[in-house]
Amino acid sequence: MPEPNADRPGEGPPAGPDARPGAGRDARPPAGRDAARRVRSGFEQALGLAQLSVLLPVVILLLSGIGAFIYGTAVAVHSVIEIAQHPFAVHNLRLFLTEIDTFLIGATLIIAAFGLYELFVARINPASLRLPLPHWLEMTDLNDLKARVISMIILVVAVSFVDVLLEFDRASLEILYLGAGVAVFIIALTVYLRFGSDTSQE
Repeated sequence: MPEPNADRPGEGPPAGPDARPGAGRDARPPAGRDAARRVRSGFEQALGLAQLSVLLPVVILLLSGIGAFIYGTAVAVHSVIEIAQHPFAVHNLRLFLTEIDTFLIGATLIIAAFGLYELFVARINPASLRLPLPHWLEMTDLNDLKARVISMIILVVAVSFVDVLLEFDRASLEILYLGAGVAVFIIALTVYLRFGSDTSQE
């Protein structure tokens, strides 16, 4: 006796998951999407390597800072000679102010170099240094770099103003105008440091 439903079409055993159309094909993403992913990955790797271009301004800033220190040392030696030849000259004080100004500019350049390196390339590991890195040179974001550089700029402007002030032999309105301009500039930078950064509003 024939088995029931053996020869009837459509009444055989239920179809398994492999019997579905296209089930044997590999579930792969479209070729266009895969190509776009490869292009994006390559572009991101190129961006990662592009941050090493910051090493160029870092090196230039370091060399400029060292050059400012060397120039300040030369000015100091010249100042000693000038003071020895003319010990009671009025401009002797200006020589010392020029030294301070030059060294402050060099320090600002060095600080900017440290900040750019830590922000764009890699954090400096204090354990790998023979000399300990000052805590205030550890910068975690752009606000830290701006605060350090702007603070040094305020110092440079203040010293430069005193240097220029010594040039005037007598009081005049020019000194008043210059002092007012310097005061407004310093106040603006101070207000920006206090309220202009993102961290100050948190």
